[in-house]
Amino acid sequence: MLGNFFQLFFYQPVLNLLVFLYGQIGDLGVAIILLTLIIKLIFWPLSQKSTKSQLAMQGIQAELNDLKKKYADNKEALGRATMDLYKKHKINPLSSCLPLLIQLPFIYAIFRTLRVGLSEDLGLVYSFISPVTTISTISFGVDLGQRVIVLAVLAGLAQFIQSKLMLKKQVKTTPPTEGSGVENMTTIIGKQSTYLFPIMTVFFGMSLPGGLTLYWFTFTLLTLLQQVLIQKKQDRGPINGVVVSEEK
Repeated sequence: MLGNFFQLFFYQPVLNLLVFLYGQIGDLGVAIILLTLIIKLIFWPLSQKSTKSQLAMQGIQAELNDLKKKYADNKEALGRATMDLYKKHKINPLSSCLPLLIQLPFIYAIFRTLRVGLSEDLGLVYSFISPVTTISTISFGVDLGQRVIVLAVLAGLAQFIQSKLMLKKQVKTTPPTEGSGVENMTTIIGKQSTYLFPIMTVFFGMSLPGGLTLYWFTFTLLTLLQQVLIQKKQDRGPINGVVVSEEK
């Protein structure tokens, strides 16, 4: 039942859209880039809300740290105070994770399409789409059906730039006092994640089809563009009443 749902609403639409784009263009790499752009445009409002939420969460980090110190011995009171703070600034802490969760079925659908779909499942192509008997995986001088290390590195680099840009946005407040371990630990975790996730992207990308890493690279670039646009807009005013600024 779940498999049929995935095939009907995720895998088959992705496969058909990619086949259609390939039929119009004749180049798999360009078709994947266009497919990524279409998916990104579909989720643009959701990911925009997620980015704004991440920036707003950074903006209240100092207040969260103060609450943790104030209610260090009372977890129940800390939970209530934290939720009140989120409510005050109209922040949903889970909204930043939602776009990634929604992307997962599409990522797997693209993975399956590139791994077996273009060679074994062309029978699933809708009748109103011009049939394609064979699809060449050669694009930009590489085989997108095989792993492409260069694309994996580029995907990791794009994610590093995105994470670094997000980390540079900090609360416009006074520096943490000496011995404020909570603030220091938060900074350390943030900096470690900036390097850890791009490294993981490169590691996994080196074992995946080049078409999938091309999708991830393109999607990250588009997300980076969206993030820059939101941050420029945010520089002209607060997000949910929270003022953030670039780290000096």
